[in-house]
Amino acid sequence: MTHRTGARWHTVTPASVLALVGAVLLGLTACAPAIDAERPGVVVTTNILGDITREIVGDQAEVTVLMKPGADPHSFGISAPQAATVEQADLIVYNGLGLEENILRHVEAAREAGVPALAVGDGVGPLTYASDDMAGRPDPHFWTDPTRVRAAVRLIADQVTEHVDGADASTVRANAARYDTRLAGLSTWMSGRFAAIPANKRNLVTNHHVFGYLARRFGFRVIGAVIPSGTTLASPSASDLKSLATAIETAGVPAIFADSSQPDRLAQVLKQESDVDVRVLPLFSESLTEQGKGAASYLEMMRANTAAIADGLGASTTARPTAGTERKTP
Repeated sequence: MTHRTGARWHTVTPASVLALVGAVLLGLTACAPAIDAERPGVVVTTNILGDITREIVGDQAEVTVLMKPGADPHSFGISAPQAATVEQADLIVYNGLGLEENILRHVEAAREAGVPALAVGDGVGPLTYASDDMAGRPDPHFWTDPTRVRAAVRLIADQVTEHVDGADASTVRANAARYDTRLAGLSTWMSGRFAAIPANKRNLVTNHHVFGYLARRFGFRVIGAVIPSGTTLASPSASDLKSLATAIETAGVPAIFADSSQPDRLAQVLKQESDVDVRVLPLFSESLTEQGKGAASYLEMMRANTAAIADGLGASTTARPTAGTERKTP
């Protein structure tokens, strides 16, 4: 094959064409920007743990949170692409203690395939339910106690530095230390707000059993739950509602607290069953919200809940916080 350039004829062979193409490609490669290696990834099941993990990891790795704002951790599911993300993670952080009922099988499958997985609840001194349908089983709602969250922060930081390649250990630990300081301040502030509630009014009734850790830490008595279970997937019987209504009347409970992510129909029914004037107030107990909705971070959620409980149970506006109101048990 020949072609003419100006007054001269040149022979074009297959070899010369390949050489030309190779030269062009080599030039393009040399001019192209370098492609960064894929960043390490931490996959977190719940949005509460997701917020905590992001505070610890900072910019050292990608943090993917499976649970959307406002979802129920007991019942939310994940898509096939999300399941694939779990299997490809450098580290999985999940609550454990039976909380994520619909996705634990994905976590276990990834663990069996060799992906490191941290069950945070197992390492923070879990409590067990004392009564009702869940008696003797572990209570997964440890995040209502900020002191246990401080223990969780240390666990997560240790696992990130051990398993996530490329994450700078000193940066991760510095992030964890800063967040721990904020959690300590949160605990002190909560103690002060709760100290303004008279001792005989520190009685909690909730949609389901979710505040056992908070009650243990700050000296509350859990009267009962509308759903006598640690999961929102259970349902109360008529006798359950009648028994709880009697307990509410006896204790003079002024408010029932229902999770903001769940319909409060059952709490409203219970209110109608009791002879006392009781309010149904929302709390952010099991899920964070979107920005601007009242509980976009763990710290914001706990401050909102503390204020709601204190106001709902009649905290004195003139009472001064007293030292030593926070229990020291882990």
